[in-house]
Amino acid sequence: MARQTMTQEDHDRIAEAIRTAEKNTAGEIYCVVAKASDGYFFSASMVVATSILVISLAVAFVMEAWWLTMRLPVFVGAQLLALAAALALVYALPALRISLAPRRWQYMRAHDNALKQFLARNVHLTAERTGVLIFVSLAERYAEVIADAGIDAKVPQDMWDSIVAGLLDDARRDRLADGFVTAIAAVGVLLAEHFPARPDDVNELDDHLVEI
Repeated sequence: MARQTMTQEDHDRIAEAIRTAEKNTAGEIYCVVAKASDGYFFSASMVVATSILVISLAVAFVMEAWWLTMRLPVFVGAQLLALAAALALVYALPALRISLAPRRWQYMRAHDNALKQFLARNVHLTAERTGVLIFVSLAERYAEVIADAGIDAKVPQDMWDSIVAGLLDDARRDRLADGFVTAIAAVGVLLAEHFPARPDDVNELDDHLVEI
Protein backbone atom coordinates (compact mmCIF):
# COMPACT_ATOMS: atom_id res chain seq x y z
CA MET A 1 0.00 0.00 0.00
CA ALA A 2 2.80 2.45 0.85
CA ARG A 3 4.28 2.11 -2.64
CA GLN A 4 1.13 3.26 -4.45
CA THR A 5 1.30 6.47 -6.43
CA MET A 6 -1.51 8.49 -7.95
CA THR A 7 -1.41 9.25 -11.66
CA GLN A 8 -2.91 12.30 -13.32
CA GLU A 9 -5.71 10.06 -14.55
CA ASP A 10 -6.39 9.03 -10.95
CA HIS A 11 -6.53 12.68 -9.90
CA ASP A 12 -8.93 13.49 -12.72
CA ARG A 13 -11.21 10.56 -11.82
CA ILE A 14 -11.32 11.54 -8.16
CA ALA A 15 -11.98 15.21 -8.96
CA GLU A 16 -14.84 14.19 -11.27
CA ALA A 17 -16.22 11.86 -8.57
CA ILE A 18 -16.25 14.76 -6.08
CA ARG A 19 -18.01 17.06 -8.55
CA THR A 20 -20.60 14.37 -9.33
CA ALA A 21 -21.28 13.64 -5.66
CA GLU A 22 -21.60 17.34 -4.79
CA LYS A 23 -24.20 17.96 -7.52
CA ASN A 24 -26.80 16.40 -5.24
CA THR A 25 -25.79 17.95 -1.92
CA ALA A 26 -25.00 21.21 -0.19
CA GLY A 27 -22.21 19.37 1.63
CA GLU A 28 -18.52 19.38 0.73
CA ILE A 29 -16.06 16.51 0.21
CA TYR A 30 -12.28 16.86 0.45
CA CYS A 31 -9.70 14.12 -0.14
CA VAL A 32 -6.12 13.86 1.12
CA VAL A 33 -3.57 11.06 0.73
CA ALA A 34 -0.31 11.15 2.71
CA LYS A 35 2.78 9.07 1.98
CA ALA A 36 3.40 8.85 5.75
CA SER A 37 2.22 10.69 8.84
CA ASP A 38 5.53 10.64 10.73
CA GLY A 39 9.22 9.86 10.24
CA TYR A 40 9.13 7.41 13.20
CA PHE A 41 12.84 7.83 13.97
CA PHE A 42 12.35 8.51 17.68
CA SER A 43 9.78 5.77 18.25
CA ALA A 44 11.92 3.23 16.36
CA SER A 45 15.01 4.39 18.26
CA MET A 46 13.21 3.82 21.55
CA VAL A 47 12.36 0.26 20.51
CA VAL A 48 15.96 -0.38 19.42
CA ALA A 49 17.48 1.09 22.60
CA THR A 50 15.13 -0.92 24.82
CA SER A 51 15.89 -4.11 22.89
CA ILE A 52 19.65 -3.62 23.22
CA LEU A 53 19.28 -2.98 26.96
CA VAL A 54 17.26 -6.18 27.42
CA ILE A 55 19.71 -8.21 25.34
CA SER A 56 22.63 -6.75 27.29
CA LEU A 57 21.05 -7.78 30.59
CA ALA A 58 20.44 -11.29 29.24
CA VAL A 59 24.08 -11.53 28.13
CA ALA A 60 25.27 -10.33 31.54
CA PHE A 61 23.23 -13.02 33.33
CA VAL A 62 24.51 -15.72 30.96
CA MET A 63 28.12 -14.64 31.51
CA GLU A 64 27.56 -14.68 35.26
CA ALA A 65 26.07 -18.18 35.09
CA TRP A 66 28.98 -19.46 32.99
CA TRP A 67 31.59 -17.75 35.17
CA LEU A 68 32.75 -15.54 32.33
CA THR A 69 34.17 -12.13 33.02
CA MET A 70 34.45 -8.94 31.01
CA ARG A 71 35.75 -5.58 32.14
CA LEU A 72 32.95 -3.06 32.66
CA PRO A 73 34.37 -0.46 30.22
CA VAL A 74 34.51 -3.14 27.51
CA PHE A 75 30.95 -4.26 28.21
CA VAL A 76 29.58 -0.70 28.17
CA GLY A 77 31.61 0.09 25.04
CA ALA A 78 30.08 -2.91 23.28
CA GLN A 79 26.61 -1.69 24.28
CA LEU A 80 27.29 1.78 22.91
CA LEU A 81 28.72 0.44 19.66
CA ALA A 82 25.69 -1.80 19.17
CA LEU A 83 23.36 1.11 19.87
CA ALA A 84 25.20 3.43 17.49
CA ALA A 85 25.17 0.84 14.70
CA ALA A 86 21.45 0.14 15.23
CA LEU A 87 20.55 3.84 15.24
CA ALA A 88 22.57 4.43 12.07
CA LEU A 89 20.63 1.61 10.40
CA VAL A 90 17.31 3.04 11.58
CA TYR A 91 18.29 6.48 10.29
CA ALA A 92 19.33 5.14 6.90
CA LEU A 93 16.29 2.91 6.31
CA PRO A 94 12.91 4.71 6.59
CA ALA A 95 11.04 1.46 5.87
CA LEU A 96 12.73 -0.13 8.89
CA ARG A 97 11.58 2.71 11.13
CA ILE A 98 7.89 2.18 10.50
CA SER A 99 8.22 -1.59 10.85
CA LEU A 100 9.72 -1.05 14.32
CA ALA A 101 7.19 1.56 15.41
CA PRO A 102 4.28 0.08 17.42
CA ARG A 103 1.02 -0.13 15.44
CA ARG A 104 -0.80 1.86 18.10
CA TRP A 105 1.69 4.69 17.71
CA GLN A 106 1.33 4.57 13.91
CA TYR A 107 -2.44 4.86 14.16
CA MET A 108 -2.15 7.72 16.64
CA ARG A 109 0.17 9.65 14.35
CA ALA A 110 -2.01 9.00 11.28
CA HIS A 111 -5.14 10.06 13.18
CA ASP A 112 -3.40 13.24 14.36
CA ASN A 113 -2.42 13.97 10.78
CA ALA A 114 -6.01 13.45 9.60
CA LEU A 115 -7.25 15.95 12.19
CA LYS A 116 -4.50 18.38 11.17
CA GLN A 117 -5.53 18.13 7.51
CA PHE A 118 -9.20 18.56 8.43
CA LEU A 119 -8.38 21.89 10.05
CA ALA A 120 -5.62 23.03 7.69
CA ARG A 121 -7.80 22.48 4.59
CA ASN A 122 -10.70 24.42 6.17
CA VAL A 123 -13.07 21.47 5.96
CA HIS A 124 -14.50 22.67 9.29
CA LEU A 125 -15.42 26.10 7.93
CA THR A 126 -18.28 25.26 5.57
CA ALA A 127 -21.44 27.31 6.11
CA GLU A 128 -23.58 24.45 7.45
CA ARG A 129 -20.72 22.44 9.01
CA THR A 130 -21.20 19.70 6.42
CA GLY A 131 -17.60 19.20 5.27
CA VAL A 132 -16.25 15.64 5.07
CA LEU A 133 -12.58 14.70 4.82
CA ILE A 134 -11.57 11.36 3.29
CA PHE A 135 -8.00 10.70 4.44
CA VAL A 136 -5.50 7.93 3.69
CA SER A 137 -1.97 7.56 5.08
CA LEU A 138 -0.17 4.98 2.97
CA ALA A 139 2.80 4.02 5.14
CA GLU A 140 0.56 3.25 8.11
CA ARG A 141 -2.13 1.53 6.00
CA TYR A 142 -4.60 3.87 7.65
CA ALA A 143 -7.79 5.50 6.42
CA GLU A 144 -10.32 7.73 8.13
CA VAL A 145 -13.42 9.73 7.32
CA ILE A 146 -13.78 12.87 9.43
CA ALA A 147 -17.18 14.56 9.21
CA ASP A 148 -17.96 18.00 10.57
CA ALA A 149 -20.61 18.43 13.25
CA GLY A 150 -23.51 19.16 10.90
CA ILE A 151 -23.38 15.80 9.11
CA ASP A 152 -21.72 13.70 11.81
CA ALA A 153 -24.65 14.28 14.16
CA LYS A 154 -27.00 12.70 11.60
CA VAL A 155 -24.97 9.66 10.50
CA PRO A 156 -24.21 6.63 12.72
CA GLN A 157 -20.51 5.85 13.21
CA ASP A 158 -20.87 2.38 11.70
CA MET A 159 -21.72 3.94 8.33
CA TRP A 160 -18.45 5.92 8.34
CA ASP A 161 -16.63 2.75 9.46
CA SER A 162 -18.11 0.83 6.52
CA ILE A 163 -16.85 3.44 4.06
CA VAL A 164 -13.37 3.30 5.63
CA ALA A 165 -13.33 -0.51 5.47
CA GLY A 166 -14.13 -0.46 1.76
CA LEU A 167 -11.46 2.16 1.10
CA LEU A 168 -8.83 0.14 2.95
CA ASP A 169 -9.81 -3.04 1.12
CA ASP A 170 -9.37 -1.35 -2.26
CA ALA A 171 -6.05 0.14 -1.15
CA ARG A 172 -4.74 -3.30 -0.13
CA ARG A 173 -5.64 -4.55 -3.61
CA ASP A 174 -3.64 -1.72 -5.20
CA ARG A 175 -6.84 0.07 -6.25
CA LEU A 176 -6.49 3.21 -4.20
CA ALA A 177 -8.09 5.49 -6.81
CA ASP A 178 -11.06 3.12 -7.09
CA GLY A 179 -11.33 3.16 -3.31
CA PHE A 180 -11.48 6.94 -3.23
CA VAL A 181 -14.09 7.06 -6.01
CA THR A 182 -16.28 4.52 -4.18
CA ALA A 183 -15.86 6.28 -0.83
CA ILE A 184 -16.70 9.66 -2.39
CA ALA A 185 -19.87 8.24 -3.92
CA ALA A 186 -20.92 6.73 -0.57
CA VAL A 187 -20.24 9.97 1.31
CA GLY A 188 -22.14 11.88 -1.38
CA VAL A 189 -25.22 9.70 -0.85
CA LEU A 190 -25.18 10.39 2.89
CA LEU A 191 -24.71 14.12 2.37
CA ALA A 192 -27.48 14.26 -0.23
CA GLU A 193 -29.87 12.45 2.11
CA HIS A 194 -29.43 14.94 4.93
CA PHE A 195 -28.31 18.09 3.07
CA PRO A 196 -29.74 18.06 -0.47
CA ALA A 197 -28.51 20.54 -3.06
CA ARG A 198 -30.01 24.04 -3.13
CA PRO A 199 -30.31 26.46 -6.06
CA ASP A 200 -28.05 28.96 -4.29
CA ASP A 201 -25.43 26.38 -3.29
CA VAL A 202 -21.81 27.57 -3.45
CA ASN A 203 -18.82 25.24 -3.87
CA GLU A 204 -16.79 26.05 -0.75
CA LEU A 205 -13.85 23.62 -1.11
CA ASP A 206 -11.65 22.63 -4.04
CA ASP A 207 -12.76 19.47 -5.84
CA HIS A 208 -9.51 17.57 -6.02
CA LEU A 209 -7.24 15.09 -4.25
CA VAL A 210 -4.30 16.52 -2.31
CA GLU A 211 -1.11 14.45 -1.98
CA ILE A 212 1.24 15.27 0.89
